[in-house]
Amino acid sequence: MTTPHTGLRAALDAVPVIAILRSQSAERFAEVTDTLRTAGIRAAEFTLTTPGALDALREYAADAPPGLALGAGTVTTPADAQRAVEAGAAYLITPTTCTDVIAEAARLEVPVLAGAYSPTEILTAWRAGATMVKLFPAATGGPEYLRAVRAPLPDIPLVPTGGIGLADAPAYLAAGAAALGIGGPLAGDACEGGDLTALSDRAAALLHRIGR
Repeated sequence: MTTPHTGLRAALDAVPVIAILRSQSAERFAEVTDTLRTAGIRAAEFTLTTPGALDALREYAADAPPGLALGAGTVTTPADAQRAVEAGAAYLITPTTCTDVIAEAARLEVPVLAGAYSPTEILTAWRAGATMVKLFPAATGGPEYLRAVRAPLPDIPLVPTGGIGLADAPAYLAAGAAALGIGGPLAGDACEGGDLTALSDRAAALLHRIGR
């Protein structure tokens, strides 16, 4: 039987990218997600700081296509976690080392990517039960920081997120990233009504850069 864990892992094994959707409104999240999926992206994060994100998540998850790992981001409380999973999130992503959310994710039996930056935070999140650790904000240290952190902590799967440009993606993967969280450089203005063809082109360019 497929579990949320294997679903997320299968998606990231195929294409190690989580598309982060954050906007002033979630009205276009479905169209944007469909475009990304058609282009080959297999994981998308609906951020809870976006007004209407839970409703958009619920509506999209009710008829989500197979092979797409749909999650909720900016989850900072156990109540957020519960609401997101009830709406259809198959995994949760936190911006910081929220150990209470990690515990709630375990109770709900869904994967959680916990935010962390320093080696202490990374190890704390991992020992608390994070499925993967989101290295955030990644751009402040770049691929070299990721490589340096992985030297003493090689067994913790790290997902750099925050300020990663499309051209930067290969360097982060070469430095040992398990996957990448990419928002604005990939989504552009698509969530605000921008050109979906341009979004598809950006996704295709990203996949080409990382050899997918």
